[in-house]
Amino acid sequence: MGLDLPAPAPASDDPFEGLRAVAALPFERARSMPPAVYTSPAFHAAEQRGIFAQDWICVGRAGQLARPGDYLTAEIAGQPVIVLRDGEGAIRALSNVCLHRMSVLLEGAGNTRSIVCPYHAWTYNLDGSLRGAPIMSDNLDFCRDQRLPQLRAEVWQGWIMVTLNPDAPPVAERLARLEPMIAPFGLADYTELFHETHRWDTNWKVLCENFMESYHLPACHAGTIGGVTEIDGHFFTEDEEAFNLHYLTKDPSFVLGNAHPDNTRLTGEWRGRTAIVAVYPSLLITATPGYFWYLSLLPHGTGQVDITFGGGLAPEFVGAPEARESFAKLHALLTEVNREDRGCTERVFRGLNAPLAKAGHLSRLERPLYDFAQFLAARLAPGPARG
Repeated sequence: MGLDLPAPAPASDDPFEGLRAVAALPFERARSMPPAVYTSPAFHAAEQRGIFAQDWICVGRAGQLARPGDYLTAEIAGQPVIVLRDGEGAIRALSNVCLHRMSVLLEGAGNTRSIVCPYHAWTYNLDGSLRGAPIMSDNLDFCRDQRLPQLRAEVWQGWIMVTLNPDAPPVAERLARLEPMIAPFGLADYTELFHETHRWDTNWKVLCENFMESYHLPACHAGTIGGVTEIDGHFFTEDEEAFNLHYLTKDPSFVLGNAHPDNTRLTGEWRGRTAIVAVYPSLLITATPGYFWYLSLLPHGTGQVDITFGGGLAPEFVGAPEARESFAKLHALLTEVNREDRGCTERVFRGLNAPLAKAGHLSRLERPLYDFAQFLAARLAPGPARG
């Protein structure tokens, strides 16, 4: 006899109800979120409306936009966005949709003196104001005094944050409780040395959860950082509304993970401390005394995620004679770590789609996943208080 597999989950199975049930549990009884939270198109649509269209989303580091005219592009909750350094030196976010026939204007990243629509050559200044519109003078209703819609952009700890929500609290206000927990690093002064984009075949929340917890390090990262990281017995935040964080200690032999001898800013435990930070919804940061790296995630449907991946060195390593060697080692290490994470997270998503998939219990080392579920439930599936 073959395995008697259950029928596929009926359409009435409700991921919102499943999330409410998980969020209502006390941490001592915590479970993973149910598979439908990751695989349901209806849940994905609700995330776009209720989270990505409402929150601050990271699009990169301010150092990427060093000169006037430097720009990058992103798509947030279906809205194409240009983020650029304008002629006055300010970072500005604009709608990346032409005011004429609604073509997307710019793609990728680069430098430009003006924004020219590739469809009919309508041209905009770097502040979004319309500069030129060929052969439009015969239209009696046409007005040259137009500009691309402006979006809010702020820089926090060196990261550029953009929101579609005009009423969102400022980033610094939203993350005021996080600031002192990472302030000793001085992350705004770290130098980004590489910046890449990727698309993986997994759900964005699977990758978020993977980054948030260090329980997986010994197994998933056995070939890289698993053996030089102590994963147990360290501080975890609890019940924070905008982020979660935990600290790790790196082995002193892992030179890049510890403070450079010239670093006089960090003392005591901070000289070997690593902070793993998740800024909700999808900015994921590893900060160490020697280097940093980050992922910023945007969902591409339920089964793919678009990733901005960047990293670099602390000022003391950037300025040291061995800087080139340090960067080469860092990039090679992080590329391999990402390769390992991709394998782990894509396997999880395959498993989530299996007929016999069922949410399991969480380890105490997975406290960040419990708090992430609380964030998602508060936004998308509010329900009774935890039991």
